[in-house]
Amino acid sequence: MMSAFAIDLEAQYFGRNKVQYRTFQFKVLKTAHFDIYYYDEAAGVSAIVGRMAERWYSRLSGILNHDLQFRQPLILYASHPHFEQTNAIPDEIGEGTGGVTEALKRRVVLPLAGPLGETDHVLGHEIVHAFQFDITAQGPSEAGYEIPGALRLPLWFIEGMAEYLTLGPIDAHTAMWMRDAAIRESLPSIRRLDNPRYFPYRYGHAFWAYVAGEWGDAATGRMLMAAGRSGDPEDAIQAVLGITSDDLSGKWREAVTAAYLPIVKSRGTPQEIARPILTGRQGERPLNIAPSISPDGTQLVFLSAKDLFSVEVYLADVGTGKIRRKLTETATDPHLESIQLVNSAGDWSPDGKKFVLAAISKGKAVLRILDMADGGVIEQIRITEADEILNPTWSPDGREIAFSAMHGGVLDLFVLDLQRRAVRSLTNDVYADVHPAWAPDGRVIAFATDRFTSSVDDLLFGEYRLALYDAASGRIDAVAATDKGNQINPQWNDDGTNLYFISDQQGVPDLYRLELPGNRVFQVSRLRTGVSGLTRLSPAISTAGGAGTIAFCTFQNDGYELYILNPTQRPEVESMVTSPLPVYPAVLPPQARKSATVSQYLKRSPPGLTRGESFTREKYKARFSLDAVSQPTITGGISSYGTYIGGGSTLYWSDMLGDHNLATGFQINTDGSNIVNNLSALAGYENRKRRWNWGVVGGQVPLLSAGLSQRLDQIEGEPAYVEELTRYWQINREVSGTLSYPLNRSQRIVFSGGYQSVAFAAERQTRAVSLATGTILTDQVEDLPTAPSINLSKLGAALVYDQAILGGTGPILGQRYRFDASHAGGDLSFTTALADYRRYVMPFRPITLAGRVLHLGRYGPGAEDPRLSQLFLGYSSLVRGYTSGSYAFGECLPLYPYPGTCQGSEQLFGSKIAVVNAELRIPLLGALGIVRSAGFLPVDAAFFYDGGVAWNHGEKPAILGGSRRGISSHGVSIRLNFLGILVGQFSIVHPNDRPDRGWHMEFSFNPGF
Repeated sequence: MMSAFAIDLEAQYFGRNKVQYRTFQFKVLKTAHFDIYYYDEAAGVSAIVGRMAERWYSRLSGILNHDLQFRQPLILYASHPHFEQTNAIPDEIGEGTGGVTEALKRRVVLPLAGPLGETDHVLGHEIVHAFQFDITAQGPSEAGYEIPGALRLPLWFIEGMAEYLTLGPIDAHTAMWMRDAAIRESLPSIRRLDNPRYFPYRYGHAFWAYVAGEWGDAATGRMLMAAGRSGDPEDAIQAVLGITSDDLSGKWREAVTAAYLPIVKSRGTPQEIARPILTGRQGERPLNIAPSISPDGTQLVFLSAKDLFSVEVYLADVGTGKIRRKLTETATDPHLESIQLVNSAGDWSPDGKKFVLAAISKGKAVLRILDMADGGVIEQIRITEADEILNPTWSPDGREIAFSAMHGGVLDLFVLDLQRRAVRSLTNDVYADVHPAWAPDGRVIAFATDRFTSSVDDLLFGEYRLALYDAASGRIDAVAATDKGNQINPQWNDDGTNLYFISDQQGVPDLYRLELPGNRVFQVSRLRTGVSGLTRLSPAISTAGGAGTIAFCTFQNDGYELYILNPTQRPEVESMVTSPLPVYPAVLPPQARKSATVSQYLKRSPPGLTRGESFTREKYKARFSLDAVSQPTITGGISSYGTYIGGGSTLYWSDMLGDHNLATGFQINTDGSNIVNNLSALAGYENRKRRWNWGVVGGQVPLLSAGLSQRLDQIEGEPAYVEELTRYWQINREVSGTLSYPLNRSQRIVFSGGYQSVAFAAERQTRAVSLATGTILTDQVEDLPTAPSINLSKLGAALVYDQAILGGTGPILGQRYRFDASHAGGDLSFTTALADYRRYVMPFRPITLAGRVLHLGRYGPGAEDPRLSQLFLGYSSLVRGYTSGSYAFGECLPLYPYPGTCQGSEQLFGSKIAVVNAELRIPLLGALGIVRSAGFLPVDAAFFYDGGVAWNHGEKPAILGGSRRGISSHGVSIRLNFLGILVGQFSIVHPNDRPDRGWHMEFSFNPGF
């Protein structure tokens, strides 16, 4: 049989949709080393990105002592929602993914991040991966493409190196994580770094900062080459650094402790200045972020991963910390794709009755307004001027909403007039304007911006400063808070005379207060770790002007916690007179470094920085190139009937953008007199460029079976030994097409049609050998009569819905269904109907109740033609306990009920089947297991009951008053997820309708239904 195609031209049975909401018309910008694929919305920034890419090439080729072998493709999207629609990466892309470098075509695929400085960092990070792949290339694999040795290395090694080479040894965010690890005395050894509990970006960044500091920045390239050859970072450590990983772990741990413990001793915990409201239990890693406190200070909206399956929006009581309700269901809501969890928070209306949330719905940027009395959606406003919306803020009179928004790949400020539904732009340039906050008097909007510290011409992107936008004149004034560090997330007090904000001016992100009349800055917090959200630009504070309280988010205990602070109840200090720290907290150890190559190139552009004059542009033309070749197979054999040879291979092709996909394959063997009967050949094409996905497939696949008989006979008057080998072929030839339209990410309609021919062939090969002389008396092949071929035309349609949440070995929450009908006409006429509905509920965590009801049947005059295979109930994916291999000799005597059948087997076949399944699923091991073990293979147990019935035309199942009895079974299954590739199912099953067969074990490869 042919190996499976990577492109599923008949569409997935289930699975969520990757919706192409937009049809992008790409062009190509060619630089010295890059082909940058972009479309109109990204055109204005594409040349800047080209200059950034060439600068990174100059930096990285020098530090890694390597030049890329080929031109580097880079696919650029103007926003993250556009990036999520890419076909270059077939998998779903989460909103936390900043970019991807894939291994087949070595494409860098990324969205513009908004701030050009953030885009520059992500771009550099992904180009590091391109260098890693190129440096560690090890020749063609069995799959037909070149495997980079980097794919065998752990994430902390690969991602950490990319972070270090693009951020350097000074980074307040990574240092915050390392201080927390030092406080908890949980800095891991190098051998434990691949444990999922250690975030590879932060811990890997700190590791490489230490190695480069002690052995020089050039050691990164040497270790990459060594590890790429061996696949083992410990071998590379020994070979390049001349030290064991255990000794290196000890030295690294000592350096981190020595650097950060003096800082920790001079600072405090959030509990010393504020009241905890949402923290984690012992051993938990809480994720409670993006606080927004109500105007009266009694309620708090925040984002949290409390339900384990997704980050959602919650409402909590400030006094007790008790959660009142969940406000979103992004995991199961097909119309809500994102709540902008990384860089956004919502805002309360001035009267506290409504809440505005930035979101992505059906691929479009929207403002979702909620009724806080019941959590319902009042309205959802589509903002056509933006691709993404961040941090909406309500005007004091409740008539307008200001927000930061992505358009053209950059972040600007906008205002929505709620009455006129009109949007106007406040800023329009390449600088990043983020975190708007409307002043209580409505005259100005405070925000953070890099416009005062950046030079786009020189590709130098500075720190963020506070600014005020005058609503009447449009004038932007800088706020003289401090000239050090980033200043973000401004929030007003009740009378508009003070701004609270976050700054890392001392190397630690802390809370500060600015007195506007005199521009005096006071330090409100002095934490060991810091006031921070998920990233350095994530909003992390919110003020309740009327109540005078502040909600803030802090990172500690390996998680994100929320606290409530009343500034009037604790002393503050002027930040300018704060005593200096013994070591600058943002520096990653060691303080004294052997070389400063990375630090220096991050501070300035290389000599001769290109201005882009030589860049050229052209239209994109789709061309197929080979992605992979399945391992070619060649087989051979010899027997008394002679020799045979067989082999085959499959080739996978696509264009650079992944819009056009082609698979071609063949397999052939010489077993039999007619080679054509043994030829398998298929070709399939799929077009994903537009929202309507379509594809065609055609080819031939033969199914071969054989029977051998022996006898003694008289041939030409002498005794002979005679063998007869009979070969049977069912040859399927088909040309078909599919057309699929996703209604949203959960639901789609699929149309299909085509022509199918099923031909039959048979031959008998007879060989007779003389018993007296051993000579061959006869060796001949004759064709045998067979049933006439079947020629059918087919038309079908399906409605598919899937919003199930997957666990380690099967769905655990939500529902999915498929309703499918197709009609075949021609030599036979029949209709195939399918109804498959599945539901998963979780009465209490982590237990799931799963149920399925399925019907599959052929109807019409040709439904039971003997040339069509009957439907079978006994597959382990339908009714366990009745697989064909489970029958013992004693169950297959002639009395059951006629020769050639087994006990109860007549109940398993028909032209129609109905199945009911129920399971109680208990995850044992894995991230969701009763025994939490995120680094272990998922193992689940399921107590089950299966039931089914098969029947033919003119019969009825017994449950409908007919005579056709059903079958059932019960038992327990253990499922194991083998590295995310296969799910193995071990079942101890009791078939209730096999009297002579009790409890027995079955094994199969199939996940939970």
